[in-house]
Amino acid sequence: PKTDIVFLKVHKSASSTVMNILFRFGETHNLTFAFPLGGGNQLYYPHHFLARFVQGFSPQSPHQFNILCHHMRFLQPEVQKVVPHSAVYFSILRNPVQLMESSFVYYKGASAFSRVRSLEEFLSQPYRYYNPASGDRHYARNLMTFDFGFNPDGEVSPERVQLMLKAIEASFDVLLISEYFDESMVLLKEMLCWDLDSVVSFPLNSRDSSTKSPLPDNVVEKIKAWNRLDWEIYTHFNRTFWERIERDIGRERMRREVKALRERQAELARTCLQGTGSVAPKDIKDSSLRPLQHGGARILGYNLKQGLDQELERTCRRLVTPELQYSSILYKKQFAPKSP
Repeated sequence: PKTDIVFLKVHKSASSTVMNILFRFGETHNLTFAFPLGGGNQLYYPHHFLARFVQGFSPQSPHQFNILCHHMRFLQPEVQKVVPHSAVYFSILRNPVQLMESSFVYYKGASAFSRVRSLEEFLSQPYRYYNPASGDRHYARNLMTFDFGFNPDGEVSPERVQLMLKAIEASFDVLLISEYFDESMVLLKEMLCWDLDSVVSFPLNSRDSSTKSPLPDNVVEKIKAWNRLDWEIYTHFNRTFWERIERDIGRERMRREVKALRERQAELARTCLQGTGSVAPKDIKDSSLRPLQHGGARILGYNLKQGLDQELERTCRRLVTPELQYSSILYKKQFAPKSP
């Protein structure tokens, strides 16, 4: 199994669920994580990543970490200082239409969104609300482009777009697609030589459907135009994702693998969870399993069954522990004061 990994955690793209998979694998195999200084949950985002943002990194004696997966704005030369040369680089993308709708609800406090009642209102005259000079502009335009390290207000000429896609291809071994999450996990498992249980997951940091509403076609087109760079990234890598599956796995085997993954997830849900799945934040009984609530979204969580044996309880708890709590557990473990 490959143990040196860089995951670019793109915002609002099922990346918290992927992070849980990496946390569990890293914990099981006793790997080291490149944590933000002081144990925060972002590597000085939205600044471009620098090696010195990592706890325990020093240029004099560069210590290499196994897994880098906290939110960052990608800058490969700096990333290469903290992970081994052989690390596998991957990320996950989401359709920019759904991504923007999700950002609007989640980052409602961002300067571009705070004065508008709806996404439609924002898109009717975006430059009335959007200021390219504001420090949080990226939440409102080309968020994936920004996370990959590029300018979200960059020009959209064919040459410019090609350069950006080539740069991403040169840095990353694979880009997964959140709309095809199970297929993505099978592809990841193959690439990392992991077993099925390592990529099993329950959706984390997902929001209650009460705040979701379908978007009219004219709004969809406006979102694509406004996030044109993101749209170019997404359509290109959505295509290469399926080409990769055809080449490395084949559709028929992929179908079988996805079926096995879903069966295993259903089995774990029956074993671990009270009820059939996620519940509203107010209904989560164990406060240590309550996810952070943000913006106008209602982030769902889980209740574990009572009376599980110790080993099983641990497995189940890890599957549903929200990102911030899990990160904090692993940070304390990695930087525990050494006993004399």
